[in-house]
Amino acid sequence: MAVYQGARPRTVGLPGRPRLFDGVAQAPTLPRRRARAAVRARRNVAARPGLLLAVIVVAFMLAFFSLAQQVRVSATTYDIGRLQVERERLDAQLQELDSDLSRLGREPAIRKLALDAGLGELGEPVVLPAR
Repeated sequence: MAVYQGARPRTVGLPGRPRLFDGVAQAPTLPRRRARAAVRARRNVAARPGLLLAVIVVAFMLAFFSLAQQVRVSATTYDIGRLQVERERLDAQLQELDSDLSRLGREPAIRKLALDAGLGELGEPVVLPAR
């Protein structure tokens, strides 16, 4: 049988004589209660569900934050694509208007538009003699 420093002999039935420690009598000790292993290890078993719940809540918050960021990036990408299509449409309209102005700004086009509107050509100018 091995004896370790600080080990006490077990009392089987009746308490024995007072123990001497370096020549000094030790006060009688109270009987020890048996404690569960979790309590002896100073682990609070009741705190585990709360800790687990806190970890789950934090995980869901992080997942929700990540999802919100992805939705925001997706919406921004959609807006950028929509604005690029709108810009291309406006550029095409600008080019069409520019070509119409250059085509319709010349004399033959103006004459044709006037004839189509019901205007006739002018005759020879009338010159009045000075008095």
